[in-house]
This record gives sequence, C-alpha cells and structure tokens, in this order.
Amino acid sequence: MELGLWDKLSGTLVNAATVALGTGLGLALRGRLPERMARIMVQGVGLTTLFIGLSMAQALGRAKGGVVDGVVLGLIALVLGGLVGEALGVEEALEGLGEKIKRAVRGGGSFTEGFVAASLLFCVGPMTLLGSIQNGLTGDASLLLLKATLDGMSAIALTSSFGIGVGFSVLVILLYQGGVALLAGTLAQVLPDPAQDPRVLLVTGVGGLMVLGVGINLLDLTKVRVASFLPALLLAPLVWALADWLS
Repeated sequence: MELGLWDKLSGTLVNAATVALGTGLGLALRGRLPERMARIMVQGVGLTTLFIGLSMAQALGRAKGGVVDGVVLGLIALVLGGLVGEALGVEEALEGLGEKIKRAVRGGGSFTEGFVAASLLFCVGPMTLLGSIQNGLTGDASLLLLKATLDGMSAIALTSSFGIGVGFSVLVILLYQGGVALLAGTLAQVLPDPAQDPRVLLVTGVGGLMVLGVGINLLDLTKVRVASFLPALLLAPLVWALADWLS
C-alpha cells in the first residue's frame, strides 16, 4: 500500500510541533523563574547534552575507513571542517543572520547560539536519521515520537536561556528530517543498513563531538565555536571515502 504524505511525515510534524510548544513554554517562563531555577534547568540540559554527545561520539570507534581508525578520521574531519568554517566565517555569518532575524521578530537573548545549539541537538544523531527513514519507508513514527518528547522538554530549558532562536530550529527539523523521510526509499538503496554504515557512523561521531561543544557552552565551561565546525558534517563522508580508497 502506498504511503500518504502524512504517513511519511507524521513523526517530523509532531517533532516540529513539540519543539514549537516547548519554545512557547520556555518563552512564557523566561524572566518569571528565579535565576537559580532557570540556571539549574539549563545545567540539567547541559549535562544531558554532554551525555548525548559522548554516546554519539562512541560511533567513531566503529567507523573505520580501510586501515584508518574512525577516531583519526573524525579528528581529521573535525579539524578540516573547523578550518573551512573559520575561513568562510560561518560563525560570523550565522550570527549576522541571527541578528537580522532577531530584530525582525523582536527577539531577545542569544538568538544565533540558541538556533545553532537547538538545531545540532535536535537534528544530529542516529535517532534523527534512523527514525526518519523508518517513518518514510513504513509509516512507523515511534522512534521520532520518542525523539519529539525529548526535544520538546529540551526546548523549554534552552529557550529559557537563549530565547526565541531555539524555536527557529523547527525550520531545520522540517527541512532535514522531513527531507530524509521523503527520500527514504532512495536512501535505503544507498544505505541498506544505516545503523552500521561507516559513513553514517562517522557523521554521527563527528556530530557527537559538536554536541559535546554545545553542552560545554551550556555549562559555561568555555566558549566553543560550534558553528565553525558545521562543514565537518559534510566533509566526514569524503574523508572516509578517501581513506577507504587509499587502503
């Protein structure tokens, strides 16, 4: 039976709705909670984000390219991506775009930091890819519904700290997650077993390191220029392909 558009996108649409709802609740609570309570919420999300990042980064141990270890490939992709990001001024470009949108919607807080942090946290990871493929191929949205619950709760805490920028990650969820669900048939042919594909594992691991950076920023341990590392997500499969070819 041919799946309808709702069947393929149900998990993505629910996920976008929970993030939008969480953002609304976060904005309603913003400024109303005592500072210590707002801070403890953000620290809770920060610690959880560190755990998620560490869990994702472990995928590098299974992302071997030829004779080259996945951790080495991840390091190369991350460093090269960071250099490309700095050369292109990705962080500054996103900050400039964020400031324009913030002025247009009269938003407050760290708009760009909230947008980037939320987009990475909500869209980089195996649950996003596997859940979207599952939803697009079979109509089963169970994995994305679980993700939607976690994302909605995280959106409340992130918004209380960063402001409305978190809500704009809904656009990334719709475009990326929805796109993967709609292209699930094609992806299933290219990646017959995405959970074990080394390219997916490498992207997941590199993304996990970036999510760790988000957690570090949330905890105010230092300032990691996470946006500058975004090109690493595109370079990771190319680095793996090169290592595999040379081997």
